[in-house]
Amino acid sequence: MSQANQKIAILGAGNIGTAIASGLALSDHFNAGNITLTRRKTELLEPFAEKGFNTHSDNGRAVNNADIILIAVEPRQIDALLKEIKNDLDENRHILISVVSGVDIQRIRNQVQKDVPIVRAMPNTAIAIRESMTCIASEEEQNKAVSATKKIFDTVGQTLLIHEELMTSATALGACGIAFFLRAIRAASQGGIEIGFHAHEALQIAAQTAKGAASLLSDMENHPEFEIDRVTTPRGCTISGLNQMEHQGFSSAMIKGILVSAEKAAKLYSIEKGEGSS
Repeated sequence: MSQANQKIAILGAGNIGTAIASGLALSDHFNAGNITLTRRKTELLEPFAEKGFNTHSDNGRAVNNADIILIAVEPRQIDALLKEIKNDLDENRHILISVVSGVDIQRIRNQVQKDVPIVRAMPNTAIAIRESMTCIASEEEQNKAVSATKKIFDTVGQTLLIHEELMTSATALGACGIAFFLRAIRAASQGGIEIGFHAHEALQIAAQTAKGAASLLSDMENHPEFEIDRVTTPRGCTISGLNQMEHQGFSSAMIKGILVSAEKAAKLYSIEKGEGSS
């Protein structure tokens, strides 16, 4: 089956779910008419209905009309959702993809109690403009499901196959990481205002400079320090700025932030389910 004819159901179409839908439609590999979005507050999906997506709140109907089931609810909602749809899942037809943080494949399988192929994917919100970094993990024997999942997410950015034990780390570095880099760009733009630019000018310069830096690494495949060395000269202004940032803990703060996010991501499901609480 070609991707254009694949029917996809995104259950729990909040921020990440609708971002995925937008990116898939923008890729021209998928038809909006073959993508169904569900959520309780269907009025929030009206802009997507106007673009040709199918929108409603009936998860069972969405599953029955789809080949790919993408679960995008919050961790605290996944058990109820899986219980709701498990009788509609077809082991010979469906692939179940979860983008839910902190919920491993075995937990999902225990809930659905079926041998349906299950894949975990961790994209980020840049998927809406086809610039996501998506990490994918599954059980070794389910290569067809992994391949199908990779083909989907390859149309909306870059993908990386990883071991499932690294999915919480992928959440911190790739998914939460969007916010970290946005905050860095925001800080740079605020610095730009301090030195004389208007707010919109400073943000434009900071955002494009960040985009250029990322593109240098992706296109040239060089280490960041190699590119840094190219713009630092003895007693120059760049090295002075870099050293001051390091004195203030720039790299350390970023590293610590990623570590804390990974620790929290690993506990999201158990915290929201109240496991281990007294």
